[in-house]
Amino acid sequence: MSLIVADLRHTRLASVNPVAKLAAAMVLSVTLLLSIDPVSAGVTLVLTLALLPWTGLTARAIWVRMWPITVGAGIAAVATVLYGRPSGQMYLEWGILRISDGSIDLALSIFLRVLAIALPSVILFATTDPTDLADGLAQIVRLPARFVIGALAGLRLVGLLIEDWRELSLARRARGVADTGRVRRFAGQAFALFVLAIRRGTKLATAMEARGFGAGVERTWARPSVLRWRDAGLVAIAIGIAAASVIAAIAAGTWRFILGL
Repeated sequence: MSLIVADLRHTRLASVNPVAKLAAAMVLSVTLLLSIDPVSAGVTLVLTLALLPWTGLTARAIWVRMWPITVGAGIAAVATVLYGRPSGQMYLEWGILRISDGSIDLALSIFLRVLAIALPSVILFATTDPTDLADGLAQIVRLPARFVIGALAGLRLVGLLIEDWRELSLARRARGVADTGRVRRFAGQAFALFVLAIRRGTKLATAMEARGFGAGVERTWARPSVLRWRDAGLVAIAIGIAAASVIAAIAAGTWRFILGL
């Protein structure tokens, strides 16, 4: 997994400003949230997949991050088929189970919509370094530096929490207290991790305060974050994909504005 992350940092998208990636992802997401129809989501998904070779990402790297979302979207689609609002021709009706044209269409729309929103975000942010994102949010978006740096420090600790969980499991197993009672073992280990996280967070906050991270003066930055033409190009591509999906849905007569449902 670490090798995959290291490889992603050297792809073409890695040089794009994270703020531009965030803007592109928001353009696509907001557009898809305006309507629940399979055409707009399908067009966005197809165009995103068509641009995948240009990004330099491998199919394996994408699948490692997308399979939980795909499984969740599939479960949501199956539930919608079985319990969705019936309309059109009814194929099966048994108790609360109702499968109709309307439920199938809605399930397909939800499935494609989830994938179409998740895939561009995964592609864009898989190549984003958290420090670069924090620099962009503070320098370009002008978010409070104290909030941004605090969030970055907390994000950096996620990997340590995973390692702490593994070490706690090994330590408890070595002491012979992790052989039985899975629920009790999980609760005790989760509480121990919670206490450990609070202690580490307190020490980190004290260290950052001592180094002047919370000072009220204007902050300087070691790495300037600027927008370039390639960043504007990425946002333009996102706008083009969003426009194409809306036009295709309207032309097919499937566009359903959510406020009009």
